[in-house]
Amino acid sequence: MLISDDWKDYELIDTGNGEKLERWGTYVLRRPDPQIIWPINGKSGQWDKADAHYHRSSKGGGKWEFKKKLPPKWNISYKGMSFYIEPTGFKHTGLFPEQAVNWSWIMDKIRAAKRPINVLNLFAYTGGATVAAAHAGASVCHVDASKGMVQWAKENISLSGLSDRPVRFITDDVIKFVKREKRRGSFYDAVIMDPPSYGRGPNGEIWKIEDEIYPLVELCMDVLTKKPLFFLINSYTTGFSPTVVENILKMTLGKKHKGIISSGEVGIPVSSTGLVLPCGIFGRWEAKS
Repeated sequence: MLISDDWKDYELIDTGNGEKLERWGTYVLRRPDPQIIWPINGKSGQWDKADAHYHRSSKGGGKWEFKKKLPPKWNISYKGMSFYIEPTGFKHTGLFPEQAVNWSWIMDKIRAAKRPINVLNLFAYTGGATVAAAHAGASVCHVDASKGMVQWAKENISLSGLSDRPVRFITDDVIKFVKREKRRGSFYDAVIMDPPSYGRGPNGEIWKIEDEIYPLVELCMDVLTKKPLFFLINSYTTGFSPTVVENILKMTLGKKHKGIISSGEVGIPVSSTGLVLPCGIFGRWEAKS
């Protein structure tokens, strides 16, 4: 498991009873997490100090209970990059802190390449990986079907002082966009994708990960340069084994390009108990250095 354990502005304080207690900068949030099936360990009283608590509804969705007035959004930093945090109506905050371990890997790969790198970031959300790649000196094409998420990513780029970097922001269905890039003869040295389990494109296109991920990876092969640098797949789909993602990479990248393929889980340490909360899986193909 890869563990994101070098945060200063984020901390997973405690977990238990289907919830997690997190510090985002100076604010503490309490949010549900279905993987936390163990009880709260001890009675430290920290749980009652949360500034905001997201309550899940039995009818679906939920809402925030604010114990004190919080700013609409605030920023946190990681290795010279900054990101806006906002408690949304879907319990999320606009950032997945466990992905920091992948951001560090992305930046290391780009810097070590010592050549211009062009990155394609698909299902790019609020741009954590986009900011990391741009921060390391790459050109980035950021693609997401949500106009709001693309705008958030633009704000993160600006907040990180990277507005002058070559970053393209595209609001579009990922599959349609990659097909157009193939027809245009556009090529990328690296691909990052963070596909949802289920989703809809801007024009109602339906995405089901079990049906679409393999064809999408195959399609992305057609927009890779002759000497690609890396290919990273993240997934939060419940029940998906890391080996599934690794097998997909072996059957696509591994057949055409020599490199190293790996897979596993990503997680965050719980500061009060020493446990590690699993937060998703990854698969990587990387060129041999």
